[in-house]
Amino acid sequence: MNKQPGKKERLNYINQVSFVVDDVKLYLDTHPCDKEALSYFQEYSRLRNQALKEYASYYGPLTVDTADSSCSDRWNWVNDPWPWQEGGC
Repeated sequence: MNKQPGKKERLNYINQVSFVVDDVKLYLDTHPCDKEALSYFQEYSRLRNQALKEYASYYGPLTVDTADSSCSDRWNWVNDPWPWQEGGC
């Protein structure tokens, strides 16, 4: 039986893939023709976006890109504890 990852595990994974994306972006700034690095960037970018969407579906958005825009009168995440409040991240 596979245990579903919790909030903390999901955040750690997002941090890991985000670090990879940022690091490879810096490398690509100086090596724009490296096809292998570009492929690596695209794969980890996809994994990061997928992880952000999955996290948002369980706990709410971490970025504006994963915010639910169907709520017309206010952002839903204001109802949850902020990371620095008790019960937040």
